Formats: sequence, C-alpha cells, structure tokens
Amino acid sequence: MASTLRLTVFSVFTLFSFHLILSLQEFPHPLDPLTTVEITVIQTIVLKKYPNTTHTLSFHYVGLDDPDKAMLLKWESTPHTVDIPRRAFVIARVDSSTHELLIDLKSLLVLSDNVHTGNGFPTLTVGEQSQAIELPLKYTPFIETVKKRGLNISEVVCSTFTVGWYGEEKRKRAVRIECFVKEESVNIYVRPINGILILVDLDQMKIVYYRDVSKEPVPTEVNTEYRASHMQPPFAPKQHSYGTFQPEGPGFKLNGHSISWANWKFHIGYDVRAGVIISLASIYDLEKHKSRRVLYRGYISELFVPYQDPSEEWYYKTFFDAGEFGFGQSTVSLEPLRDCPPNAHFFDAYYAGHDGSPQHLANAFCVFEQYGNILWRHTESGIPNEEIREVRTEVSLIVRSVVTVGNYDNIIDWEFKPSGSIKLGLSLSGMLEIKAVDYKHKDEIKEDQHGTLVSANSIGVYHDHYYIYHLDLDIDGEENSFLKTDLKTVKVTDGSSKRKSYWTTDTQTIQTESDAKIRLGSSPSELVVVNPIKKTNAGNDVGYRLLPSPAVHPVLVEDDFPQVRGAFTNYNVWVTPYDKTEKWAGGLYVDQSRGEDTLAVWTKKNRNIVNKDIVLWYVVGIHHVPCQEDFPIMPLLSTGLELRPTNFFERNPVLKTLSPMHVKWPTCSKQN
Repeated sequence: MASTLRLTVFSVFTLFSFHLILSLQEFPHPLDPLTTVEITVIQTIVLKKYPNTTHTLSFHYVGLDDPDKAMLLKWESTPHTVDIPRRAFVIARVDSSTHELLIDLKSLLVLSDNVHTGNGFPTLTVGEQSQAIELPLKYTPFIETVKKRGLNISEVVCSTFTVGWYGEEKRKRAVRIECFVKEESVNIYVRPINGILILVDLDQMKIVYYRDVSKEPVPTEVNTEYRASHMQPPFAPKQHSYGTFQPEGPGFKLNGHSISWANWKFHIGYDVRAGVIISLASIYDLEKHKSRRVLYRGYISELFVPYQDPSEEWYYKTFFDAGEFGFGQSTVSLEPLRDCPPNAHFFDAYYAGHDGSPQHLANAFCVFEQYGNILWRHTESGIPNEEIREVRTEVSLIVRSVVTVGNYDNIIDWEFKPSGSIKLGLSLSGMLEIKAVDYKHKDEIKEDQHGTLVSANSIGVYHDHYYIYHLDLDIDGEENSFLKTDLKTVKVTDGSSKRKSYWTTDTQTIQTESDAKIRLGSSPSELVVVNPIKKTNAGNDVGYRLLPSPAVHPVLVEDDFPQVRGAFTNYNVWVTPYDKTEKWAGGLYVDQSRGEDTLAVWTKKNRNIVNKDIVLWYVVGIHHVPCQEDFPIMPLLSTGLELRPTNFFERNPVLKTLSPMHVKWPTCSKQN
C-alpha cells in the first residue's frame, strides 16, 4: 500500500513537472513526431493508470494521433492561428488484454481507453522479441539437440518469426523461434539449424511447444563473409575516389521537420509503424506565383512477404513487416558516406520501447541533393549552317531511410524533382532466407524444394515482396477525381487512309471504389488523379499521373489464408475516399489477423470517389526467384513508381531552370 501511494505521489509530481515543460515547449509543426519528453509523459500517464507493481504492462504502439485534416489545412494556410490538439494514440498490453488509449498531451488526460476484443494482436516490441530469442539457449531439450548435432551452444543465435493464421478458431499471442550458427561467420541467416520447431507464448514468455523433426546439415561458412575487413584478396578492381563539394552549402532549408528546396516544400515525419512519412508536399508555380499542394500525406502502409514452401517448417512464413514488426522501430541508423553522400543532413528519431521509455535512433533518415542527371535537352541540327545544343542538368532532393526486418534491408527513397515529379524508390538488399538441405548439386534434387540451390546445402526459397503505398493526393486542393484513360486500337476500314490502324484514347471518370480496383498489365492505360474544378488555360483538368512499376500480381489462390490477410495485393491500384481511420492496408492488428480489417474489406462499401478527398493506394511487387548472385548477400534489386504532373502546369515548369554552376576544386600546393 505504501509503495503504491509513493508511486501515485511521484506520478502526480512528475506529471505536474511535465505539464510545465510541455507548456513551454513550442511545436513548429503539428505533424512533428513525438519528442522524448512527450514519450516520457505518455509512459508516466499510462503507468499512473496501470502501475507496473500491480499490472503486467507493455507498450506496442505510441504515435501521434492524426490531427483533423480540415483543421490542419487551415493551420497551414494561416500558421499558429488555429489551435491543433496535440494527442497520442497508444496501443498497450495490460494483463494480456490490448488497450487503445487516446491521450491529450496538453491537458495530460486520458481521453479514452478501449479494450480491443476482435482478432489480431498488436505489433511486436523489440524488448519482447529480445526476451523470446534467449529462451531456447536455456531450454534443456534444445541444448541437447544442439549437442547431438555436434554444434556449440555458445555459437548459436536465434530470431523471432510471426506465426500467421491458418483457420484456427482461437490462438494465443505467440512467435516461432528459429536458430542459426554464428561460428566462423556473422552471416547467420545463410546458416540455419533447420528442423527444430519452437513456439513461444509471448504473454507467458515461455516455450510451449518444441519438436525436432529433421537433421539437415548446417550450411558451411565458406564464402559467406560480407565484411570488407574480414575478406581476403583478391578484391575486385579498385574504384576511383570521388568528392562532393557544395561551396554555397546545401540548397535546402530546414525548420525543424519542415523542408523547403527549389520549388518544393514539405514535412518529414516519423512513425514507429510506418517509418518515414511525407506530408503537405507543395510545389511553387512560377507562372501563378503560388505554391500548389500535391500530396497531403504519403507512406508505406504495409509490406507483405509470403514464402512459397508449404512444408511444416516453412508454411507459416507469410510476414507483414510493417504491421507485425514495425517499419519505424525496424529502421536502422544510416552510415554516413555509405548510405548517404557527404552532403547529406541526418535526422534522429525517437520511439517508445517495450516499457514505454524513449528509444533514440541516430541517423534514422537523411536528406541530400543528387546531381548529374539530365533535366532536359535538345540538339537542333535542322537549321542550315547552325547547330544548337541546349542541356540542363538536374538536381533532385532525396529523403532516404533503411528498414531492416530480419534478413532483408529495404532502402526507401522519396525523390523530389524540380519538374514536379515525385519518384518513390524501393531497393532490396540483405540475405536470402535459406533452407538447409542435404544437396550440393542441382542434379541430386529429385523433388520440389520450392527454391533455388544457391550454394551447397542451401536453398533460397521462392517468395514475394508486396509494398503498398498510402498516397493521399490533394491535387491543387482536396476535391479530386480518378481518371482511367484506355489506349484503344482503331482499324481503318473505309479507305480514308493508307494506314490500317491507329490508336486513340477513351477516358472515364471512375465513379466508385469497386470500379477503381485495377490490375495493371492487361491493356495500356493512363491513370491520373485530377482536380476537375481547376482547369489549365487550354481547358484540361489539372492532374498528376501514376507511372507504375512492372505489374506484379499474386499467384496464390484468393481463399488461401495468407492471401485473405494480404488481399490488398489482389489489385495494383485502389482508390478510397479519405478516412482518418483507414491507415493500415492490412488492418490495425496484423499479427494473427484474419483479413477482417483490410483495404479489400473497406472498399466493399463501394463509396463514391468523384470530386472527393480521395486516397490512392498502389502496390509495388516483386516475385523473387533467388539466384546464385543473391548469395551470400544480395546486390541491390530496385523498383518503384513515379507521380508525374499531367496538365498541372501551363507548360514545362523547368524551362527556366538553369544548370548548377561548375566549381573547380581548390588547388593544394605540396608542402616540403
């Protein structure tokens, strides 16, 4: 009783102190990520409500509650004249129940506290995963199994894998554990100890199922090293050195998390689940003498990675990296001069750990200017006795982050171009998920191994990567429509031309969500989000066009359990009316979800999307058939999309954009 009273007195005193600090703290932007002080305040408020002396408590999501959009846009047009509530949304596990708390960070009050009673569990925390992977190393049956295989338990490390859902009526919150050998190589993912099934109950934090089903040899460590400091000659031909020099300094200006560069301005946010979020992107129109909004908010909503081995040891490997593991908390520190060039500016990030305390992530993302591409050019040789060549060099601005979930590194770029385009780049590197087998040559394999033999005893298992972007486009305002323009063949049959055919366009304004579901690749089409209220001088609707990546479609049947959960991949393009609650394409609770709260379910309402505030969802996919060049570490595999202005400007917006000046390096005299 006395300890509880002391905690209460401490909490009240602490909250009073924080209230004073927060009242003095100025937020340059309502979308700025939660600060360390705010995260600590949230932790204190929740602990006051659910003291850890009497409750089992863990924090699974702590993020900024999205401000009301209309209010935020009003704030943006007349900054600091509108009072935007500063609130946090928290998902916490309290005594094995999932609580959703809405906390006001000005009044320090819990505005609501609801218990989630549906299916699915919240994002895993780093803390609980760290505890879970230590359990096998102290578990006698596992230790004995390791000894029988001739392995040293001190050279074994383990990792967590989500279990998915396969029709079970009820299931506890649990993870699978798989283990690897780190002896002689830190490339653990290519040295799995296959054939051991371990299930950990996360709420009890104990092993509840254990089975040893096979004894394939652990793949050798030969040729698995990837650290330059540990490699032996010969090396590849040496690359020449280079330097980056900006005598005038960077071309962008920062105000907290707001950035202005060339004709662009936008806000860079961070979320423990989404990672980097780009908001309020506007481009300055030189002819209209004003900034025009393009993107209200954009981020990767989910990443679905289903593996294609149906065996007992592999069938459950159908991961949702954002919803199950958190893109934000899986973001890794960037390496200066390697991940980002010398002229990059780095941002740190903070998120709440398992116990609610602030966790610091240094160099979480970087911003830099990239030089050397061609903005536009033309050589005119059609004028007699004259040759004209005009070339403009492009400079673009890139926001980069790297998300590492287990074996894969996802390099995520947002590239802003002075022409008005936004390129969204995705690149994969890291390690293959390896299955250990008793084969050293392809000719020895007599049955389907569901992958490629990439090295001795090593199968790189077939799998997919499906990224889905949430793109709340506001093209010159919120009231937008979605246009699909088909390219159609017309045959000439009346003898009016010596040609036998040509193609023309047929444009439709898509009326509803159902009509907006599009599988790309079957026929050529143009997809444009337009503002039908705004017209160019020539009478065209102002808009932005989607330039997609090569179309990738699911190969699984639609009623397969992983595909039910990942049904947002059934189409490449979706369009929905804006709804603040519809953020996560795979649902709010993805771990062991049943596909009941996904983009595919929301769109069954078939809402009207004409002249509405609409959101474009786009799936970027990769079918990955591993090859030997992907081993022992993958060279970058890249894809992406582009959002490109289409009749947005009256003419080429970079016609008067000059190339950057060439600067000679300062000369250095040799000193005696």
